Amino acid sequence: MSSADNKEKKLILRKATIEEVEKIYRLINGFASKDEMLPRSLSELYENIRDFYVFMEDTQLIGCAALHIFWKDLAEIKSLAVLGSHQRRGIGKKLVSACMQEAKELRIAKMFVLTYSPEFFEKCGFCRIEKAELPQKIWSECVKCHKFPDCGEIPLIIDISK
Repeated sequence: MSSADNKEKKLILRKATIEEVEKIYRLINGFASKDEMLPRSLSELYENIRDFYVFMEDTQLIGCAALHIFWKDLAEIKSLAVLGSHQRRGIGKKLVSACMQEAKELRIAKMFVLTYSPEFFEKCGFCRIEKAELPQKIWSECVKCHKFPDCGEIPLIIDISK
């Protein structure tokens, strides 16, 4: 076995760069094509790249998530995706934690998520709520979605102010 075979993979969690938009696009829309999450357009990703974190293995993008601020006390975790071959290794949890940490630094009290995988977020401390409990402002994006009003996403929330 060569020394290259023994080389540890370099794992990095960091803010996304503009060069990664197309990789993020492919990752998210790969899941969207299987109806496992909502799609994102390239223009939406470019406009919101500063919201995104990426998880890299050497130069390969294996996960992403975005922290989107809605109001002075409310933010959303959006577009959490991890390559299927890398799931169940704690990468999703690390991406959620990075978003939570940034939200805490910004003094945001609560975070929510709309998801088809509520069990994962419950393991991260989120609790299910009724959609009506979320402010009307968050639905401004939903009305643009091709699945509106029946997308089937489940809302969850967590209080991070403590």
